[in-house]
Amino acid sequence: MSARAQPASMESASAGLHVAIIMDGNGRWARGRGLSRIAGHRAGGETLRRIVEASPGLDISTLTLYAFSSDNWKRPASEVAALMRLFERYLADELERCVENGIRVNVIGRRDRLQPALVEAVERMERATAPATRLHLRLAVDYSSRDAILRALRSASRLDIASPREFSGLLNRAIHSHPPAPDVDLLIRTSGEKRLSDFLLWEIAYAELFFTDRRWPDFGVADLATAVAEFRRRERRFGGLREGAPPAR
Repeated sequence: MSARAQPASMESASAGLHVAIIMDGNGRWARGRGLSRIAGHRAGGETLRRIVEASPGLDISTLTLYAFSSDNWKRPASEVAALMRLFERYLADELERCVENGIRVNVIGRRDRLQPALVEAVERMERATAPATRLHLRLAVDYSSRDAILRALRSASRLDIASPREFSGLLNRAIHSHPPAPDVDLLIRTSGEKRLSDFLLWEIAYAELFFTDRRWPDFGVADLATAVAEFRRRERRFGGLREGAPPAR
């Protein structure tokens, strides 16, 4: 079975890969250069722009980026406020570019704890880019996979949910994923950490994992291409056996 092949019962993206990235290391990158953590986050924003622009050329049709976890509210209030300002500015600055380049932007996660002005910026970006089909960019903000699963379960308890696919639909609705996204093919984490940090726990059930020591501001298009090439070399069996392989004794 090839790296892209999936059993007929598993939903897959119609045109390309779903890649998810835990963008880690902005603060350590900045500290190593004697800069503020916010400077690191600004540098990370530039990396985000380059990776988004390069993704369609690497056969990536859905890109999900972990921008701000629900646990990140525990950080100093000044840093949280600065991050939210950067995010709002990113949405404003990139709206026209995303429309021109066929990038549909979708912010997944909770919205009830975001400032009204930021929610308005999110909804403005989503409306403007809704017709785009070249890339589905999902930015996870105030996101917790456990929280999302619990909210989907509450809906499932009131409905007759009989399959993982139906539950995936509820989960996509719980996190405002419009359109729904397929399961993740490749999960990348930067900065040397090797944990999932409550990110897309349902959607990565059969994802290939790729960890790199490179910190997010230093992560380049060549690094993304390397990760995708590594993914394509792997054999994905989804619990089955490679065709023609003898069964284990």
